[in-house]
Amino acid sequence: MRQFYEAAAYDPAWPASHWAGTVPLQTLAPLQGAARAEVAVIGAGYAGLNAALVLARGHGVDVAVLEAAQPGWGASGRNGGFCCLGGAKLADAGIVARHGVQGARDWRGFQRRAIDHVAGLLEAEGIDARQGPEGEALLAHSPAAYGAMRAGAEAEAALHGSAPRLIPAGALAEHGLAGPGFFGAALGGEGFPLNPMRYVQGLARAAGAGGARIYGRSPVTRLEPVQGGWRLTTPGGSLIAAKVLIAGNGYAPEDLQPWLSGRTLPVFSAILVTRPLSAEERAAQGFTSPLMAYDSRHLLHYFRHLPDGRFLFGMRGGLSARPKAEAETLARLRKHFEALFPAWKRAQTETAWSGLACLTGSLAPYIGPVPGAPGLFAAFGWHGNGVAAASLGGAEAARLIAGAPTSLPALITTPPRRFPFPRLRRLALRAAYAGYALRDGPLPR
Repeated sequence: MRQFYEAAAYDPAWPASHWAGTVPLQTLAPLQGAARAEVAVIGAGYAGLNAALVLARGHGVDVAVLEAAQPGWGASGRNGGFCCLGGAKLADAGIVARHGVQGARDWRGFQRRAIDHVAGLLEAEGIDARQGPEGEALLAHSPAAYGAMRAGAEAEAALHGSAPRLIPAGALAEHGLAGPGFFGAALGGEGFPLNPMRYVQGLARAAGAGGARIYGRSPVTRLEPVQGGWRLTTPGGSLIAAKVLIAGNGYAPEDLQPWLSGRTLPVFSAILVTRPLSAEERAAQGFTSPLMAYDSRHLLHYFRHLPDGRFLFGMRGGLSARPKAEAETLARLRKHFEALFPAWKRAQTETAWSGLACLTGSLAPYIGPVPGAPGLFAAFGWHGNGVAAASLGGAEAARLIAGAPTSLPALITTPPRRFPFPRLRRLALRAAYAGYALRDGPLPR
């Protein structure tokens, strides 16, 4: 199968992430020989496992999940653990232009339900993954960005009836949000941080207990229509299913199915976690807030304190999975961390890793049938914010497959367009990153 990046990005070995050492990791056997199921799900991440859980437990469907590595190996076990609003790259104004005011409000309602969906799952399944208080902070990276933030808050209040609370630069310290690169903030009250690996591993156990069959080390190398449904071929066997859900997001092969080709753009995101910081070190920097936080740069940074005192810092960027390029990305990540949090320069990195988020040609997720392919469905394109959106998206995809009522906004039921000149996507991404870096301006010194 054709992948977007070099082979190293898809190495089935567990990445050296902080999360991988916090919970026992499941090692599930691969598919062997010929098998059948009513529904096959490709990908054991948030979307795929939520779909499998709803199908098996909620609708009594015989469902099999095929995972290229193991549950949680991909983005669902590598992210920063921000269960928050998000999932599309398109701003409210763009959504209103496409789908009207109600369309934008429907999308916001979906995001809120998605957060509640994850919270309910954690409680119902006894998954001990929550790590902090509700809410998040968006930090302005320049005075101009704070001005835009104020205008955005007014527009958000007019559209949605509420808006984040604005914190001017002079009041950041008293909120524990101080730093040389921050010039104001907007505080929202929705969402919460979690341990993403603990969540996805708990999901896999719940889906298995609910009756879903989950196969590890079973990448789908061929997907073809056959009488009565679809045949999915893996290195060790084949599975025939009446219906199939593709939920591989940025890790799905480029040529898994013709309609999917060129509609996604996998992008790297990298994360480091420091050693535990002392109370004195936190106070010296002035950044003590337990909230999830991110900044307003186009090549954004995202960060938060972990319950054990460690600090997580992530950023977008990276154009290759080659070892040299990966090392350069992680070195750049550390440079940005030290620029934004200079008091913690002596707090060495304990773990650092990268993974793939997924954009679409329409800057919005898609949940629905694959056009021209009866019985084939897809759920993908979470734009780096998939903890909540992919979770509810998978559950809604399952209801769609089962013929049950769904509540999906028009934004994500509209098939995404292909990227123009899809063969040039990596070149275009390089140019976009260069342009974003210029617009974001220099790091603080």
